[in-house]
Amino acid sequence: MKRIFKVIIWIIGIVVVVLVLFLLYITLTDYKPDKVEVIYSKQANGPLIKDTFELITWNIGYAGLGKEMDFFYDGGKKVRPTKALGRKYLNGIKEFITGRPYVDYFLFQEVDVKSKRSHRMNEVAELEKSMSDYKPVFAINYQVPFVPVPLYEPMGRVKGGILTLSKYEPDEAVRYGYPLIASWPKRLFLLDRCFILTRYALEGGKDLVILNTHNSAYVYDSVLRNRELQILKNKMLEEYGRGNYVVAGGDWNANPPYYQPSAGYNGNRFVASEVKMNPELLPEGWVWAYDPSAPTNRQNDQAFVKGENGTTCLDYFVVSPNIEILKTKTIDLSFENSDHNPVFLKLALKK
Repeated sequence: MKRIFKVIIWIIGIVVVVLVLFLLYITLTDYKPDKVEVIYSKQANGPLIKDTFELITWNIGYAGLGKEMDFFYDGGKKVRPTKALGRKYLNGIKEFITGRPYVDYFLFQEVDVKSKRSHRMNEVAELEKSMSDYKPVFAINYQVPFVPVPLYEPMGRVKGGILTLSKYEPDEAVRYGYPLIASWPKRLFLLDRCFILTRYALEGGKDLVILNTHNSAYVYDSVLRNRELQILKNKMLEEYGRGNYVVAGGDWNANPPYYQPSAGYNGNRFVASEVKMNPELLPEGWVWAYDPSAPTNRQNDQAFVKGENGTTCLDYFVVSPNIEILKTKTIDLSFENSDHNPVFLKLALKK
């Protein structure tokens, strides 16, 4: 019995040492971006000679969460698709965007760079290549050498972020980090969330400012969420205060204010998000631009079956009072290649 007891103690000791060394390694290699990072700066561009623009925001789910997939973190069991299915998803995403050369700005979220969960595909490079006439700006928001969950099939190495593709070369591109909203060691394995600001000079001395954001999910503490949103809000109000035109779009991980589906929701089942955007976040005159006739996001507890999965709206735009919204449309792709649908916005700058 003594010998068995000693063996058990040794096994426990080894497990503890391995765990401590692993946490030490992850801590030492933790991605720690600056709160503000200039990605690109070039003041030699001429002003844009136009006043109407078209944008699409789309969380592509790292080309790993198409209609055949469920996801362990949302009540399913799967971690990643087969390699062939992942390739099909990414090709479908590229086919969609290349078929829309009229769009001025694409705002993407969850774009991977050689991560295990997306079979080491360099999705950033592939999207850039497929739209080679567009100017890319990429910011990392998830970089962990090894994510140990789920234990039966760890996600492993993850590197991903948000990507803005623009027809026009920006005068400036800046990554703004959101505050960390989890304690150690949990924060080591979570996203370092951020938004990208890209700036484009206009005639008359003002700028068009585009913000691409991916806000926190699975965080229901209003104080923590408000800390994150306050950074984005302050930047939007600052730019508008200078007389600039401001558009923010992305995956907000919350329903827009007073959101209710319409027109039968295109046959989908609506489930309100647990978090709703505060209608008083921004002053009067700012407009939340969304299309209630179709969902932008689906629940991943099972593969997608229209009318069975819960669906909702997490992806949309917010525009400053000096912008007129001409059209907002959720492009319902039935979640073929991502657990999000793309959202289209056409706008005009008011004189």
